[in-house]
Amino acid sequence: MRTQGLIRRYALGAGLAILVVTIDALTKRWASIELADGDIVLIPNFLVLTFTENPGAAFSMFENAGPFLGTTALVVSAVILWSLRRERPVLETVAYGLIVGGALGNVVDRIFRGPGLLDGKVIDWIDLWWIPTFNVADMSITIAVGLLLIHAWQTR
Repeated sequence: MRTQGLIRRYALGAGLAILVVTIDALTKRWASIELADGDIVLIPNFLVLTFTENPGAAFSMFENAGPFLGTTALVVSAVILWSLRRERPVLETVAYGLIVGGALGNVVDRIFRGPGLLDGKVIDWIDLWWIPTFNVADMSITIAVGLLLIHAWQTR
């Protein structure tokens, strides 16, 4: 019975991670093609689809720290996947899968979009007027953090 639970947790967490990486890669590819000639304004002064390349982290922090950020994302992903071997609530497993998918989605860019290992720029393409431009991987991590906060609030 314990083995079946472990398999289910890994299937859920890894399945979500693979789904996020796939959607992130497809949408980044779409953005690099469709937004190359200019932005798409969906809601003026609120939501614009725009192609940007980010060599660092959010808010332009850690510019050109791709190798550090990529290595950190790989280590965090491995630790999270390792942690799934323990019994945990489904909400936590979902959140962990979203975090791993988001982290690896951006690592894919860092690996394949630069001249060296992990120094590629991450494609961001969703621009909300007051939030730095982001992508599906970033959105996945943000949703996961929200789920973990909800879970923590419910269990207190």
